[in-house]
Amino acid sequence: MTLQQHLPTGSKGNNPLDKFTIQGRIAGSVPVAVIDIGSNSVRLVMYERLARAPVPMYNEKQLCGLGKGLASSGKLDKKSVEAALNALRRFRFMLDHSGVRDVHVLATAAARDAKNGPAFLTAVEEICGVAPQVLSGEDEARKSARGVMSAMLEPDGVVGDLGGGSLELIDVAGHALGTGSTYPLGGLRIREMANGSTKKAMEIARKSLDESAELADLKGKTFYAVGGTWRALGKLHMASIAYPLNVMHHYEIEVNEAMEFCRQCMRGDIEDFSGIGAVSKARRNLLPFGAAVMYELLRIGKPKRVVISSLGVREGHLFEQLTDEQRAEDPLLTACEELCILRSRAPLYAHELADWMDQVYGTLKVDENAYEKRLRRAACLLADIGWRAHPDYRGTQSLNIIAHGSFIGIDHPGRAYLAMSNYFRFEGLSGSNMSLRMRAVTDLHLRTMARVTGAALRFAHVAAGELPGILPQLRVSLEDDVATLHIPDELKMLVHDKLVRRFTSFVRLLGYDAAVE
Repeated sequence: MTLQQHLPTGSKGNNPLDKFTIQGRIAGSVPVAVIDIGSNSVRLVMYERLARAPVPMYNEKQLCGLGKGLASSGKLDKKSVEAALNALRRFRFMLDHSGVRDVHVLATAAARDAKNGPAFLTAVEEICGVAPQVLSGEDEARKSARGVMSAMLEPDGVVGDLGGGSLELIDVAGHALGTGSTYPLGGLRIREMANGSTKKAMEIARKSLDESAELADLKGKTFYAVGGTWRALGKLHMASIAYPLNVMHHYEIEVNEAMEFCRQCMRGDIEDFSGIGAVSKARRNLLPFGAAVMYELLRIGKPKRVVISSLGVREGHLFEQLTDEQRAEDPLLTACEELCILRSRAPLYAHELADWMDQVYGTLKVDENAYEKRLRRAACLLADIGWRAHPDYRGTQSLNIIAHGSFIGIDHPGRAYLAMSNYFRFEGLSGSNMSLRMRAVTDLHLRTMARVTGAALRFAHVAAGELPGILPQLRVSLEDDVATLHIPDELKMLVHDKLVRRFTSFVRLLGYDAAVE
């Protein structure tokens, strides 16, 4: 039975589906999907649309272990193949009922290396209705790097994608990529080659990576870790130290800390590890072997830090489908603008607010760098997304939505800035009820800048009430350390005590006296 059959019949010509029209997605969105057939997992991700900041609508994986036994037999395991095909049949059903028009099927190490890979791929095509694209090691490295490039601002270092069957490494510097190399060090494969010994796994990894051209130029830069096993390793580290922000993307670990953590994961029983509950049971048995590969990679490459990327091959593949103009968009501002469209009362006001604050901050000589200016604009776009919440909880709800949102192109301190500025906008500038855990994600300077932006947002709210057309008429000048708000005669009725108080609070944070005329 269809949705329409479940709904009551309309009367007087009314369409009974009108109230069920999709309003939680960007208008005109056509979902796109990627099926990723890896050596350990088979995954389906449906995205809202092909866009600079793709938003997953549906994400499901099945750990099938296609690469299990491949190193010794040269073939895909029969039971694993059946599990993968069953997962694909379920995925196909979901796709047929989702409105997805464009499906991309990617296959990696296990399918390309196995003797019975062609027969498996034929079955995949019959089920999915789409010919799988079998990625070479170089293809996989490039797409992983594109995923990181799409999600990080000016990445500089080496991207490493650890799958079940292989490890891909590739240099990245801004939008420039190296050639990329592949190594037989995937979690399933190295566990089998090492006969379950992490010590032996380290020796295998060391021998394979010692002459890596990519690692030779990594010293002092960043290593970007991609892949389910390394994400699980990052999640375990995050849980073990009680990190205050439960967001995996752009989670950073200083290299010495990462190496010591890898040693701990290899030495003890992973089930006894502090925070192990944060990692699914199906992922745990490969963690020591992922740690062995990472340890040797960090020892040889000597980067400054490890950064976990939640985006990889799938998102890199979609990034390659974008036009040059779309790729040039700012992913953070694009995502914030879309959330503004979906949740704000007046998106036009948010853009006016961002432009107005550019002028005001310039006039008041606020000392911001480019990173902080970009965050401030993003904060303006998000300033009204909590308006539907109960007034007593708008600040807290907005903080949680922003801190844990699916944003890319932003690090964790930047997330904290956006979340705190919105909290201050609703809850007041003391921030006395704001979690100390959120404060711990960033430093004093960025917390201060978030407070200034929150004060500006609070003033703008009482001045314009989220109504477009008002803020552009309000001018601020600075003379002899007095910041003056100039309100045209036709808007004098807007002047009231709260407006004066909030403007005064804002400019005093910058060291100025206030006047309104």
